[in-house]
Amino acid sequence: MRITSWGHAFFAATMISLGVMGLITGHLTPIWSPIPKGMPAHTLLAYLCAAVSLLAGAGLLVQRTAAAASRVLFGYLVAWLLLMDVPQVFTDSVLQFMWAAAELSVMLAAAWILFIRLNGGRAGSPLGAAGGERGLRIARALFGLTLIHFGIGHFMFLARTTSMVPGWLPWPMAWAYFFGVAFIAAGVSQIIGVYARLSAALIAAQFALFTVLVWIPVVTAAPKPSDWAEFIGTYAILAGSWVVAESYRATSPPPGTRGA
Repeated sequence: MRITSWGHAFFAATMISLGVMGLITGHLTPIWSPIPKGMPAHTLLAYLCAAVSLLAGAGLLVQRTAAAASRVLFGYLVAWLLLMDVPQVFTDSVLQFMWAAAELSVMLAAAWILFIRLNGGRAGSPLGAAGGERGLRIARALFGLTLIHFGIGHFMFLARTTSMVPGWLPWPMAWAYFFGVAFIAAGVSQIIGVYARLSAALIAAQFALFTVLVWIPVVTAAPKPSDWAEFIGTYAILAGSWVVAESYRATSPPPGTRGA
């Protein structure tokens, strides 16, 4: 096995589960959607994305294929962001682009970190200037920008956010404001590098709480399709956040990578 951390394993398992889900349903899972209006071959794209998720996730768990899988996943996520999400700036709006790219950006940040972790120590790394500590800073900044977007969304859709606070908690609006501010503060922390390790760990814990306290009760009751989409998106963001949080640990190269 070539697992560098628990976050690595959870992220790989998440990619596998997204792939299996896509193959079963024949639809794009939330991190890949929406796609530009009028785009043909939706079903083909759905199966392609599912195959990439499944194969890359499985590849990340195997020593012989982990580095190559991280390269494929990173390249595919970059291509999707540029070719599918960025055009929405011109066809819809910047806000639509941000919503479309938010979940994908967290996954991209995590894939970038794993790319560096699994390939960066080699001579002639394909990442070049985007590898090493510089690449880590860029990936974390991307994560930070996405967190700021999540925080702003809490305030833009305050009624929806408040409605998701578990009924047994008092002062739901206060919690909505608190988590909105927490997202923005953590995002700024990731970008400027102040208390970044702590903020990344707290955000990963926050998404874990969202998954357990908010979305699991929702999807085990009478969920709407949109509820399932948000549950899957939150689960995927949790996996990406965990990888980002673990990237701050001072670790030596994983076993078997020295001299690779």
